[in-house]
Formats: sequence, structure tokens, C-alpha cells
Amino acid sequence: MTSVLVVDDEPSFTEALSVGLRRRGFEVRTAADGRAALQAIDEAEPDLVLLDVMLPGMSGLDVCREIRKNSKVPLIMLTALGEETDAVVGLEIGADDYVAKPYRLHELVARIRAVLRRAADQPTEPPTDPCLREGEVELDIDSHELRVRGELVTLALKEFELLAYLLAHAGRVVTRDSLMQNVWGYNYVGDTKTIDVHVKRLRAKIEDDPSNPQRITTIRGLGYRYERASEQSG
Repeated sequence: MTSVLVVDDEPSFTEALSVGLRRRGFEVRTAADGRAALQAIDEAEPDLVLLDVMLPGMSGLDVCREIRKNSKVPLIMLTALGEETDAVVGLEIGADDYVAKPYRLHELVARIRAVLRRAADQPTEPPTDPCLREGEVELDIDSHELRVRGELVTLALKEFELLAYLLAHAGRVVTRDSLMQNVWGYNYVGDTKTIDVHVKRLRAKIEDDPSNPQRITTIRGLGYRYERASEQSG
């Protein structure tokens, strides 16, 4: 049975969600704060974590950071309306998806199953070259380092995987479906903002002018292309 850890400090919310998830075949454990969540992950090793952004003491974002230091457990952030900025930060530091409250249970379950498929699958086309380079951008797969114009740039895990895939296919259009299948590892169900958020974050870190990207360009209606160095202007 698939196990889910629900981390939220509102008893009425966790009780209702737990009942709904159990009726759909999930095993559910709950935690009311960050420390209890980290302990539950160590002890129970859940298959997926539903993590509220607003928690007492230790915020959900801090909990996410701590989890990602030692674990790749699938993780979905739960946010209230107006907390989309926090959700975006959550994606940057390692969350797999986010869902805004209030939500429909069937949508949340679809997101859970989609993220679980990502964990079960392996990318079909992982980069084989340990060092990917286009002009002033150099990505070292083995050392997990990005350098732009010789300067070290920090990337979140999913940003690194996305950039590696784009660089490995430089000069070619990469569709959204291909990105979801090969970077996220599953056929995505629900909000496609995940791709947009990660591309935006990457552009902010590698483009000379993120508002006028020359390296990662948008191919309207299809997806993205990492331009060959010889094709980049400016």
C-alpha cells in the first residue's frame, strides 16, 4: 500500500484529508510540525510527502530544504491562496509539485499519482557526456557544477536536470511532453506551470538578459530550444 505523510498543523484539515486518501487506498500518517515530519520520514520512510507551507516554528520551506539534504522522497507543497511565491520557491529547492488550497480531492490524488510515477520511472535519455558545454555555459555532470563565464552558479536539483537535458539536445526543439517524460520522469497531469517556473529560474541564472533570452528560447506551441553558441546573439 502506498504511504503518504501529511504535514499540516490544522487538525480538521488533516483529518478530512486522511479520510479521503484512505478511501482511495493510501496509507496515511500525519505530522503537525516540521520536526515531527522529519522524524516521521526517518522512521516510516513514506512513499510521498504532502507538506503545508505554513507550519508553526519551522516553515514548510525549511522542512523541504532539510528533507532534500538526505532524501529524494516525492514531495508536494500545499499552499493557501496568495502563497504562490512560496510555492515557486518550494519548486526551486526541490519540491516536485504544488497544489493550492482549496482544492478538489480528485485533483490532488491525480497529482499524487503523477508524482509517484515520476519516482518510479527513470529518464529514458540521460546525458552521457560528463561535461556539457555551449559557449560560456559549462555543466559538469560528475561534479554537479554549473559555470557561466567561468563563475560557479548554484542550481537546485531539478534545475540542474532540466539544464542537462536541454544542453544534451542543444540546437533541437524539446517539447513539453519530452521534458516532462525525461526530466520529471512521468506524463504530467495537471498544472504545467512547473516547466515554466524552472525555465524562468534557469534563465535568471544563465542568461545575460533574462527578459530577452538568447540561450533558452521558447518555441511557441512546441516547447524550448537551447541555442547553439554560434546561433546566440549579443
